[in-house]
Amino acid sequence: MTHTLVQDETAIRTLFTEQEEGMRLRDPARIVARYADDAVTCTLAPPLRNTGLDARDPEALAGWMAGFTGPITLEHRDLSVAVSGDVAFVHGLARLAAVPVGYPEGFSMWMRKTVGLRRRDGRWLVTHEHESVPFYMDGSFLAATDLKP
Repeated sequence: MTHTLVQDETAIRTLFTEQEEGMRLRDPARIVARYADDAVTCTLAPPLRNTGLDARDPEALAGWMAGFTGPITLEHRDLSVAVSGDVAFVHGLARLAAVPVGYPEGFSMWMRKTVGLRRRDGRWLVTHEHESVPFYMDGSFLAATDLKP
């Protein structure tokens, strides 16, 4: 791996750390700063996708965060980073843990995560982010939030 690729991978992994820290600190602006203006996100919450300003709206994210008491923990694991020129692709797993208002037992669940990035003006930005949870295909169609890596 060349020196430039190592620098690129380090910068890209830092974006994931920024997201984790932004969640821990409840800092929506820090989280959405990672997104390009034309980003498309497919998060666990509806709608099916968010684009542009909707994908990087700190007020909407702050509203979501307000639905939790205590810390919101995001942990990334097994990230695989591929870089070619000004385009990068990352996939791996993420764990989200929090305590929703009115549900003192809280939750911890693993999900799949895929992220596309582009280097713009020398800076790596998220242009596509997809999070998903598998579901049981036994007829219940329940989200498989009990899975662990």
